[in-house]
Amino acid sequence: MGNYSKALGFYEKTLKIFEKALPPNHPQLAQSYNNIGEIYRNMGNYSKALGFYEKTLKIFEKALPPNHPHLATSYNNIGLVYCNMGDYPKALGFYEKALKIFEKALPPNHPLLATSYNNIGQVYNNMGDYPKALEFFEKKALKIFEKALPLNHPSLATSYNNIGEVYRNMGNYSKALGFFEKALKIFEKTLPPTHPDLATSYNNIGLVYYNMVNYSKALSFLEKALTIAQKSLPPTHPLIKIIIDNINRLKTM
Repeated sequence: MGNYSKALGFYEKTLKIFEKALPPNHPQLAQSYNNIGEIYRNMGNYSKALGFYEKTLKIFEKALPPNHPHLATSYNNIGLVYCNMGDYPKALGFYEKALKIFEKALPPNHPLLATSYNNIGQVYNNMGDYPKALEFFEKKALKIFEKALPLNHPSLATSYNNIGEVYRNMGNYSKALGFFEKALKIFEKTLPPTHPDLATSYNNIGLVYYNMVNYSKALSFLEKALTIAQKSLPPTHPLIKIIIDNINRLKTM
């Protein structure tokens, strides 16, 4: 629901019990560290997230066989943090490790496989290799999600957002807008009104209108994005700074 501080409180309560009741290499303890890492990543505290994800990985590497899907999820999570921190080669290394396991362990239309393709696509997008990004986003990830998930699933919306972002980066604004609007439609139906993913969605649409020189429409979407982000995220979260920068840039036009 995007209420990260409340979630963190419950996860920390759980961890306290697990640390007392379980041996130090128990997989449930790893899962607990993983949950806390996810919260810190969502809150934009990447160094703290990385610390918890690495604790998780240490346990999984000792407790699980080398091709276990949990291990792949752990590599994926660490890759996500490196991607958020802008270390794309390191992120790609972890994502490819995860993909190798998923391709062996899962059926070809499994959503986790699609998530893995999405992650790799994001790295290529961030590195400016748009054709490769589209190959992973559209031809691989989206194909699986459309077969495996219901039409209003948030993962499908994330996929549409990713594809829209590549088209925006390539300067194909009308195509980008179509994908961003598909994503927004799903998020508005499935998420609470102050969820951070909605803020990301409004920000994306605002940027496309900015690129299309429709400044009044751009400002309207960016202000919606900022209102939600400020309600749901800590004040130091990178998304808030990104949206404020976008609004300030727009106001100088």
